[in-house]
Amino acid sequence: MTRLSGPALALAALLAASPALAHPHVFVTAKAEMVFDAGGALTAVRHIWQFDEAFSAYAVQGLDANNHGVLTRAELAPLAQINVDSLAEYGFFTWLTVDGASVDFAAPSDYFLDMYGGRLTLFFTLPAASPVTIAREAVLDVFDPEYFVAYEFVTDAPITLVDPPRGCGALFYPPPFLDQATAAALAAIPADERILPATLAGAAADLANTIVVTCGG
Repeated sequence: MTRLSGPALALAALLAASPALAHPHVFVTAKAEMVFDAGGALTAVRHIWQFDEAFSAYAVQGLDANNHGVLTRAELAPLAQINVDSLAEYGFFTWLTVDGASVDFAAPSDYFLDMYGGRLTLFFTLPAASPVTIAREAVLDVFDPEYFVAYEFVTDAPITLVDPPRGCGALFYPPPFLDQATAAALAAIPADERILPATLAGAAADLANTIVVTCGG
């Protein structure tokens, strides 16, 4: 694997210091797909995460190997590898339950990075460890409980169901707005303190983007 150093390595992992001075340090615009097989079982969650411009500019420093001013998918491939490897430690900030039972994921697949409008965009698929049939309800939560990364789903089609069984539908529930006092307290936490104090952990844990899929009436 190509070795990266400096800010590219630190920010690709989403774990180290960023140019921002307050929690959250990285902002992601997201959308998701939930993929079903021919038998109607849920097989995977596909993510598209577009990082903010400041993060993107900082993370790609030194990656334009041929100095032609355009980052190719091949040039970004080592960074994509570091991202998915690092995110594994945090469960990819993705939690899925089906009919009340937690669903485990296999190793990510089909992952790559591209640049769109000056913003680094990560595409990756999280296969379910085994296909699972939704009898009643699946709940997908995407968020960082330590609020180092802030996720905001697009308003236009935040969730897409790919080949779902007849009768399945999805609703998206955005996180609540932070009150001014809590936002200020989070903003005062420096970048090198990833773990939130107990007094703020509960507030951050409430900031999940939640997708509810119902099937079977």
